[in-house]
Amino acid sequence: MDDTIVIGHKFRNGLHTLLLIGGMALILALSAGFLFGGGVVVWVAGLVALMLFLAPRVSPAMVLGLYRARRLTPGEAPDLYAVVAELARRAGLPRMPALYYLPSTVMNAFTMGSREDAAMVVTDGLLRRLSLRELIAVLAHETSHVRNNDTRVMGLADVVGRLTRILSLIGQFLILVSLPLMLFSPEGIPWAGFLLLVFAPSLSALLQLALSRTREFDADLDAARLTGDPAGLASALEKLERYQGGLLERILLPGRHNPNPSLLRTHPETEERIDRLLALKPGSREENIYPMHREDRLQDMMPGRYAAVTRRPSHHRWFGLWY
Repeated sequence: MDDTIVIGHKFRNGLHTLLLIGGMALILALSAGFLFGGGVVVWVAGLVALMLFLAPRVSPAMVLGLYRARRLTPGEAPDLYAVVAELARRAGLPRMPALYYLPSTVMNAFTMGSREDAAMVVTDGLLRRLSLRELIAVLAHETSHVRNNDTRVMGLADVVGRLTRILSLIGQFLILVSLPLMLFSPEGIPWAGFLLLVFAPSLSALLQLALSRTREFDADLDAARLTGDPAGLASALEKLERYQGGLLERILLPGRHNPNPSLLRTHPETEERIDRLLALKPGSREENIYPMHREDRLQDMMPGRYAAVTRRPSHHRWFGLWY
């Protein structure tokens, strides 16, 4: 890949991350300063650190158990285990993420936990519809999330956002209670502070969504570096976008896109992600993950190998949940 393009993307993603977290922290500091004075900012920073430290460490296995996700064994999916183990090695992870299978027709993959106890989940729909090349690229994307500690980054953003909402509610309540006194006081109503408290949660939420999109861009870039195949991830993203809707939607509205404005999405627009990936043209030949499998064994990881895993689950869906 072109090193200049890669370095440029990494620098931009890192700068965006710092600016977005800094913006959320600034909104929180201004809200706290307006309510309690400038000296409280240090206490708020300490409270954020304390909340992160005391936040309950829920085991990924416990959460995934609620969705009836089942842990895969090396005997059930040996090649899948080999791919994830190699990706973890290339990413420098202390241990390979645990692999889980989710009996859902939705094409999805996600990770939970930290570097030390990460869990990677793949759905039945993903295994059945992606090619080996595309599947490796998606798994590399999820491995990059683990390496980049995106769970902790987004956890920090979530704590800051929650504190901002709490301060906003407290401030608005105090202003409403004190409104009769403010109407007859010489200073009047502090409109600047009042408007800050009203809009602070929304501004913080928008920054948090932008941060999520930035981390997705960074995971895309690192996945391409892990596999040496940015086009594989671009192909997977295109297929995920194509199968996002239901059968009737694909027939009746084949050109329909996500109607949500870009500012309200947790993931960037697929077209932009694909354009960025395809811009990473190969330069010097890099180590590629495909030689782990002989060419005549590429079909070994297709859905047929998961017959014991992908059989019709005994539970059903009810209002979007498995039971």
